[in-house]
Formats: sequence, structure tokens, C-alpha cells
Amino acid sequence: MLYSQLFGKTLWDYPKDAETISHKYLAKGGFIDQLMSGVYTYLPLGWRTAAKISDIIREEMNRVGGQEISMPALQKKSQWIETGRWGTMDPPLFKFKDRHNKELALGPTHEEVVTDLARRFISSYKELPIAVYQIQNKFRNEMRATGGLLRVREFIMKDMYSFHISKEDFSDFYERVIKAYLTIFDKCGLKGVKLLEADSGSMGGDYSNEFGVPCKNGEDKMYVCEVCDWAGNVQAVGANVVKCPRCGGEVVVKSNVENGHIFMLGTEYSEKMKAYFTNEKGERKPLIMGCYGIGISRLMATIVEQNYDDKGIIWPNSVSPFDYYLTYVEDSLKDIASECYYKLSKLKRDTPESGVSRIGFDVLLDDRDASIGTKFADADLIGIPKRIIVSKKSLDQGGVEIKDRRTGKLSILPIEEL
Repeated sequence: MLYSQLFGKTLWDYPKDAETISHKYLAKGGFIDQLMSGVYTYLPLGWRTAAKISDIIREEMNRVGGQEISMPALQKKSQWIETGRWGTMDPPLFKFKDRHNKELALGPTHEEVVTDLARRFISSYKELPIAVYQIQNKFRNEMRATGGLLRVREFIMKDMYSFHISKEDFSDFYERVIKAYLTIFDKCGLKGVKLLEADSGSMGGDYSNEFGVPCKNGEDKMYVCEVCDWAGNVQAVGANVVKCPRCGGEVVVKSNVENGHIFMLGTEYSEKMKAYFTNEKGERKPLIMGCYGIGISRLMATIVEQNYDDKGIIWPNSVSPFDYYLTYVEDSLKDIASECYYKLSKLKRDTPESGVSRIGFDVLLDDRDASIGTKFADADLIGIPKRIIVSKKSLDQGGVEIKDRRTGKLSILPIEEL
């Protein structure tokens, strides 16, 4: 991508209402643009990052056996009436009437829709277990949308739903999903992620777990044991906990951002919507269900909350919108920089995170008619992990200058090796 052709530009200053680091840097860096409170456009830089996060999630969901589908964002009132959630969801549903005066809702989640699918497509124990997932825009009627992408009214989410013949079968899958989630967060560059005992809220079910990511600006609080690996959401385990319920060790309170929530739904939805299967004995039994969500929008913001400095974002390699930022100091060296750009874009490479070979690195060539100081400042702000500079000085030293965004380490690399 040529920077001169990139849609969306860096801003001179932060939005006036931006309070969190992620909101400030994602907006100023040209990743997102606010349409209204809690509603954002993902500009090319932001959408590329969201796509890379989605690819990591998709890979792990496929690995545990999930099948990708896409369910409608528009949902029928009648299905929400079946489960009793039409008037009880928190936050409330976005509701409206169509031209036929029928009431509809914008989906914040898809238990009703997927349970209806299950009751029509699953009939025998021989078809179980099965899991389906989607990556889709969701809508939540938040009273107060804050923190940029951390709390919004429209957001991108991965939600998966599984169906089982027994609690034992469900528990095995639930543990596999926990491991997959921890792998996802690790691949996205998050540190210190904790599996929390959580409150199921309006989702219902037997129990649930959240994944809390320690962040200074996190609006949630979690208890963390300093001896074992126990952790709990303050809402779920109650206030004033000083001893670990598992080992008796001291606990500390940390600010965190919830970046995933998984639920043991049991038979709550299948019984209400009459989603049954026939077991080995020929008996009709309600499907046992699980639900597993990750907010991709919030995950993007949380990655920034953990990866930044006073100059801007520092993207982990796996989710950066580009692999390399490339520019030149003197206009006379534009052709050399362009040659590097085209060769890097066509180079075969291995990707350790997926174990497959791909053609081409993602390179942003800054060919703008701007000062080198402006270019460097923007490069630091948007946070691409590696910066390549072509200058007379670097060529005299034997090649191009490589700068690591995270460490600031500089090195000279011959163009042939690059």
C-alpha cells in the first residue's frame, strides 16, 4: 500500500472526548472514525488489524471443530418471546417495527436463532457434538458508550455455540475452548490474561467464565490470588474477598478488561425452544448447549492498552496492519525504496503463527510529500513493528536502516538480504 493513496489520515490531535489510550491512538492514528456515540467506522488501518485478529480467532475455532456460518443480525420477536428475554435483556434490545408493523430486534447475541437452527437440523445423538460460530456485527443498547472501542453500541464479535449429548461431553469441549482462547490472546500479544469465575447475567445457564486482561484503564475489577492461578470477577465472587477460596492465599484487586466470556448454558434454551435429540435408547432429550464469545473490537482496543508508549501504538507482529513501514529520506532514493517495496511484496515467507507459507509481506510505503520528521512521527503513532529507512547515510553504511518499534534498536541491512 502506498501511504499517499491510503484512505484515512492521522489527526493533529486526539478527539475531545477520548479518555483511554486506545481511543486516543486509534482515532489519531487513522484506524477508526466516530459516526456517533458508540458507533465507529473502521478505516483501512483499523480494518486490516481487525481482519488479522479475526483470522487468528477463526484458525483456533476451526481447530476445536467449529464450523463457520453467518446468522442474520435482524431477529424475530417470537423467538425472543420463547426464551422470555424480549423484555429482560440487559442492556435492552434495539427494537423497531418494519413496514408490515412486525416487531424486530438487532441481535446482541444469537442463542435464540442458533437454537432454532438446532431444533430443525439436529435429530440424533449420532450428529453430536457439533459447534458453529460466526464473526459478525452485534448491537447493544448501551446507556453510556465509553472508551472508544472498549464499550460501544455496534461492534464486531465472534460468537460460537456448541451442542452436546451430556454434561461430560460438554465439559471436555469447554476445556478445549478455554485453551483455544488463551492461545488466541497469546497470539494477539496480550499478557497476564486470567480465567475468571464470572456472573452469567442475562445470558443465564449454569456457570460462566470471563477472560480478564490486566489494564490500567480497565473498567472492571478482578481478584487475583498471589499463590495459585485462581481469579474471579468482583461481580461474581462478591466484595471484600481477602483470601483465595481455592488455596487460602492472599488476593489482590486489579483493573481489567473483559475480553471473552464463555457459558455453560445447559438445557435452558433447548427446553424453552424444544430443541431435542434422540439418544441411543431412542429417548428424546434436550440438547446441552454452550456459548463462547470474543469481542474483536474490544480485543483490538485492549491490545493497544497493553502495547504503547508516549509516541503511539506498538502493534504485536501478528496483528499489525502492515509488517513493514518503508520510506526514504531523500527524494532521489524513491526508486530504490520502490524496488524494495515491490520485492518484499512478492517474497515467499513462512508464518510461524499458522505454520504455512504465504506470498508477500504487507508493506506500507510512505511516498507522501511530507517532511521526514512528519513521516517518522506518523510511523511511531501507527505502530508498525519494523521501520525501513532508505537514506544516503544508510547506503554509505552498506544498506538500509531497520528500526524495531518496540525496542528502538537500529541496524543496517544490505538490500540483498532485505
